[in-house]
Amino acid sequence: MSPADRFAALPRLLAADTDLLRRGRWLGVDCRVDIGPEPFFLAIRDGALAVLDRGDRLMRSTAFTVRATDEAWTNHWKAIPEPGWHDLFALTKRGAASIEGDLRPLLQNLQYFKDLLALPRRAAETD
Repeated sequence: MSPADRFAALPRLLAADTDLLRRGRWLGVDCRVDIGPEPFFLAIRDGALAVLDRGDRLMRSTAFTVRATDEAWTNHWKAIPEPGWHDLFALTKRGAASIEGDLRPLLQNLQYFKDLLALPRRAAETD
């Protein structure tokens, strides 16, 4: 399974995580996450994924973008990631990821986004 295919399961993974939904209940933001070369557009409303669009969308406005290589996501989503692959900011420090745009909603809800972007690890636990 490719990293992009694994990330496409995010709506199901988030719907099963009632704690994460509760923590994000005041959050409403549109953002973009690039899994390697493939973009995903997320519309988060009240902590839930209202929309997850896969692929390019012309003129799509987002607050911020998180980009990382396939290698970065694959290592980040291991059941127990190695040091340097374990955290969103560790990925940026090693140069495997970047974060761009209006960082205010990301930083105001940092733990929510770290946990959201780590949800595909749960698939590794069942592999």
